[in-house]
Parts: sequence; C-alpha cells; structure tokens
Amino acid sequence: MSRFTSCNIAAIFFMVVLSGVFVYAAGEGQDDLDKATEAKLAAETVADLAGVIDLAESALKKGLDKSNTDFAKELLASTLIQRGSITASAIFKSMLPDPKWAKYRQEALADFEKAVVLDPKQSQAFLFIAQLNLLPDGDLKRARETVDKAIEINDDDPLMRAKVFVLRASMQETPEKKLADLDEAIRLAPGNTVTLRVRGLLLADLGKLDASLEDFEKAIELDPDDATTYEAKAIVLARLKKYDESLAAFEEAKHLNPDSIDPLVRSAYVHSQQEKPEAAMEDLNQALAMDPNNVAVLLLRAGLYQQQGEKDKALADADRAVQLKPDFPIALRTHALLLADNEKYEEATQELEKLHKLNPKDALTLMQLSILYGLQKQYPKAIENYTAWLEEQPDEWRALRGRGDAYLSMGKQAEAIADYEGALKLESDDHGILNNLAWVLATSPDEKLRDGKRAIDLATEACESTEYKLSHILSTLAAAYAETGDFKTAIQWSSKSVEIAEEEQKDALKKELESYKAGKPWRELLPEDEPEKKP
Repeated sequence: MSRFTSCNIAAIFFMVVLSGVFVYAAGEGQDDLDKATEAKLAAETVADLAGVIDLAESALKKGLDKSNTDFAKELLASTLIQRGSITASAIFKSMLPDPKWAKYRQEALADFEKAVVLDPKQSQAFLFIAQLNLLPDGDLKRARETVDKAIEINDDDPLMRAKVFVLRASMQETPEKKLADLDEAIRLAPGNTVTLRVRGLLLADLGKLDASLEDFEKAIELDPDDATTYEAKAIVLARLKKYDESLAAFEEAKHLNPDSIDPLVRSAYVHSQQEKPEAAMEDLNQALAMDPNNVAVLLLRAGLYQQQGEKDKALADADRAVQLKPDFPIALRTHALLLADNEKYEEATQELEKLHKLNPKDALTLMQLSILYGLQKQYPKAIENYTAWLEEQPDEWRALRGRGDAYLSMGKQAEAIADYEGALKLESDDHGILNNLAWVLATSPDEKLRDGKRAIDLATEACESTEYKLSHILSTLAAAYAETGDFKTAIQWSSKSVEIAEEEQKDALKKELESYKAGKPWRELLPEDEPEKKP
C-alpha cells in the first residue's frame, strides 16, 4: 500500500475544532463529516482516502449548513486531488509504461474532474487533467481548456504556474508562442533547470544556437550533476560543428550517468560527422555491450556497416533487429532496404509487404514496393502500388513518372504518355520525365502517338539540363530528329551518344545509329518482341 503524509494538517485540525463548536447547527450530515475529517487526519493509504471521500460525499448528500457544506466540499476536493495524484504518479513516474496505464488515467481523471467541479480554483487539478489528456488517445480539446483555466487562476505558487506555462508551451502551434510561454515560466521560476533545458532545445530548433547554449550553461550552473543537460549541450555543439567540445560534453554525460547508452550513441553520430567510422563503431559496440538487444543501436550499426561496405554484417544486425521486434516499422524498412541493396529483391519485397499490412496507406512503403516490383519486372504489381500511392498523394509526380515507366515497359504507351504528361505538369524541369516522354513520342510504333517536333523540344530541354553529358538522353534527341526525317542531325547526336556511353550501353546505341544511317527512324518494340531496354 502507498503511504503518504497528509497535507494542511493544522488547517484540518482547526476545522475539526470549529465543526465541534458548531455541531448543533450543522445538519444531518454532520456526523459523517466529522468522521471524514478524523479519517483524513489518520489516512495513510489510498484505501483510507477512498473512505474519506465516501464519508464526505455522504455528508453532503444528507445535508449540511452553508459553512460546513463549504468545508465538506473543500475536504472532498483536496482528497480527490490527493488520490488522483497518487494514481497519476503510477503513469508519470514509471520508467516503463504500465500495462494498466489507461485504466489509471481514467480513474485519476474522474477524481480530478470531480475536484474542479467542487472547487474551480484548483490549478493543480486542472494541470493534471491537461497532462493526462495529452497522453495517447486523450481529449486534446479538454487539455487545452484546462491548461488555460489553470493559467487564469491567480495561484500564489510560482513553481506551479511555471509548470502550467511549460505544459501550455508544448501545446502551442507556433514557435513564437511556445517561446513566450517558456519565457514566462523561467521568469516565474528562474531556478528550474528543466524549463531552461526545454527552452534551450526550442531555441536550438529555431536555429538560435548561441542563445540555446546560454540556457544550457545556466542549467548546468544550477545543477552541475544533470547528465541530460550535458547531452543537450553536446547536441547543439555538434550542430555548430564544434565536434571536440561536443564529445567532451558527451563524456561528462557518460561520467554522470554511466548506465545510459544515449551519450555513446550520440557520440557515434559526432564521430561519423568527423569521418571517423572506427571511433563511431567503437561507440556503438560499447552501447551494444551494455544493451545487447537495443534495436535502435543495432539498426544504427547496420547502417554504419553498410557505409563501410560490410554488407553481411549490416544484414546480420538488421536480421537481429527484426527478430527482436518483428513488427517494428523502422526495423522492417531498414532490413528491406539492406536486402534490396544486396539485390535480394524478393526478400526485400516480403519485408515491405509486412510493413504495408501494418500501415496500408503509408506513402513511403507504397513507393518502395512500387520500385521493387518494377526491378523484378512485375509491372502490374508495380502499377497497383503506384496507383495506391497516388490515391494517398495525388500530386506526387514521382508516382506518375514511375507508373509511366511501368506502363512503357508493358508496351502500354498511351497510358505511359498520359502519366508522363501529368508528371510534367507537376515537375516541369525533371530531365527523366522530359527524356522518357520525348522517347515514346519519337519511337512509338503507333503513328497516332508519335510527335517528332514536340519530342525534339522535350529532348533538347533534357539535354540542356544535363549539359549534354548523358548518352541515353542524346540518344533520345537523335531519335526525335530521325522521326522528323532529319537523319543528318540524328546521326550527329547518335554518334555523340555512342562516343560518351558506358561500354554496356554501346551495342544498343550502335544499333540505333545504324538505323539512322540507313534512313530509318527508330521504333520502340513491344515487350513480346524482347526489345533492347533503354537506360
């Protein structure tokens, strides 16, 4: 059972005396009120508080005179707040989320809501109501209402008012309003290190890094043993590219809190910024030695292994992360991307399909699935996912471009043109869209779809944006001129395309050149004719 010390004992004792003096005028509920008062003085457990609440409610129900009614309401409100605070502490003071936290929230909110009806000047109760409603699935509208009511109350406790302003700052929609609330909180309680740290982090987000460091330094002066402030300071120093100072601050945080892996993980990031992968790896290895099953660190190390070209080790870490948390989205996505980078497209697709089931409307997953299905030449599945992506983000030009490519690969050139046209309206400067649209307009076997003049305009624009340095775009420009019958210019650009192409491209491009020398425009073959694929 939880034990605690009753508050305001002297005041309650004084009221007990008064209630005894005026018992004759108190009403039928006086006996229950006396018992409630005595029980409050002796209360040591939550069950004891429940008894006080029952007696106070009974007294009010039976009837009291005005003065005792006011006293009973005050006693009931303070006891409800006391019980609610104990229940809420099971949520807020727990290191790990309690499985019953939602039940605790419901019980605590019931107590606090009753309390503010009885005594609408209880700023602490309003603060708790706001905090509890800010938890997942809470009533955000009620949270905003109650935090504003708490601010309206002229509370003599500056620390309490400071807490309210800090909470409201977290709910404000603009950085300026957040900063104004934090400024007021610090004015009310200048010695509160948590508020200084929160404002310092906000200033850092606003790009005011020097002012941010000033807040962290003040917080460290007030509490030199707080590791969290050193970590915040180190992060800002890293953003200022003061890497050595940042690492020194992380070292201090490690010294103050040797059981935490956070400074090690963040030190790894700084070492990566310094292009010291060995030092970064050492940090992550130490972190995993302390917490071998930390999925986040495993994924970070997997990324570092991948950067160093150690793909097997990267995959091993990602495999381990997925085993530990099979439904963790970041683990599934990282694992899938590493599999794809190792050209294990089928396995990568299976991982992303798991992620898709967890969140069917996630645009990033739909995009990645579309690309993977395209790489496996499963064009109908690619089109299906591109279409689903466009349902979520209708103005996403990359989805239109990708779906157009898939249609083109299937020989559905009219559909490809429609998607390329749509993509071009959204992103008129993308050389990939310009090139692919120009190619199909110049080379389609369907005369109704060809437009050589427009193909020249589009291909020229694509060449200009790439400084005439990409062979496949020069090839498109040549095909466009050939479609208009200008084979001389077509041969010039086709020859240049062959000249700058990579070796694996040259054979296909030489076939196009021979066609132009023979006075024949190039025609894109349909899939069943096994065409040479254009890059």
